[in-house]
Amino acid sequence: MNRICRIGLLLLCASFVTLACQPPQATPPSPTPVPPTSTLTPTPTAAPTETLTATPTTPRLVPDFSHIAILIFENKEFGTVIGNPDMPYFNLLATTYTLLTQHYAIMHPSLPNYIAMMSGDTQGITANCNDCFIDAPSLPDLIEQSGRTWKTYQDDMPEPCYVGDTARYIQHHNPFIYFDAIRLSAERCQRSIVPLTQLDADIAANSLPNFFFITPDACYSAHDCGLDLADQWLKDMIEKLYGALEATGEPYLIIITWDEGQGNHSCCGLPELAGGRVATILVSPQVKPAFQDATPYTHYSILKTIAEAWGLPFLGHGADAETAIITAPWK
Repeated sequence: MNRICRIGLLLLCASFVTLACQPPQATPPSPTPVPPTSTLTPTPTAAPTETLTATPTTPRLVPDFSHIAILIFENKEFGTVIGNPDMPYFNLLATTYTLLTQHYAIMHPSLPNYIAMMSGDTQGITANCNDCFIDAPSLPDLIEQSGRTWKTYQDDMPEPCYVGDTARYIQHHNPFIYFDAIRLSAERCQRSIVPLTQLDADIAANSLPNFFFITPDACYSAHDCGLDLADQWLKDMIEKLYGALEATGEPYLIIITWDEGQGNHSCCGLPELAGGRVATILVSPQVKPAFQDATPYTHYSILKTIAEAWGLPFLGHGADAETAIITAPWK
């Protein structure tokens, strides 16, 4: 055998040895919506510095998402869910995407937080009432005025625009039904306040709205049942949404949060006794992976951040200087 052939044979053997000695590659839980790190990098068409502008001269602080979704759970403090073995999927998302570590609810009980998140104020509501309807502008009004679409998908709601409670559907976990301008408009209400069962049809028809708000029922929200059931519901929902939103090829954001915590922790211009510290996760290809944002935020910050993304007016306390826009997580 000549010298060149011997060298080639030696190199080929060395390659096999190297491959055989490499450790096996780690794989994520299966099935899972958590993409590999490479897919978290925006494509060249995202170009935030060129396209994300509120005016021709002022850059926006938040990406111009095509879709923004909110999934909201019930009544658990930050320390109750972060690191909890009963919520492995929630914690997987928290360590894969962006976790807001200093996010605070407005007050207790539940309903004022939902109303505040959609209108910038609790509108004087201090209890979980069913007939305390509101004549005030809301985020859906601004979304429609901008030419965008919105919808809330309510788990176990008997029919569109339903008013009242059932065994597992709780009206005061649905803020949209409280705004007169929505509830008293049959066309708006029937179109946009719908049971969660409508989600599959909208995904199949490629007709997800620009903004949508999903509320689990009383069990899967962790209101009446264990965190393990809430975690499984979340896993199923995120896998469904991830596939649908990724298929659009457009920027999107999923916000996972809790209406209130179990304490009275406060920040950011809220009363000294507020709604507690809650764990909020931002899931998006546009967020920094494995990132923790320790900026103090409130539910008003979610409202303000959506308004900034879409160039909408700031509602209520969303306009306050103490209400921070969520800016740190974006790539």
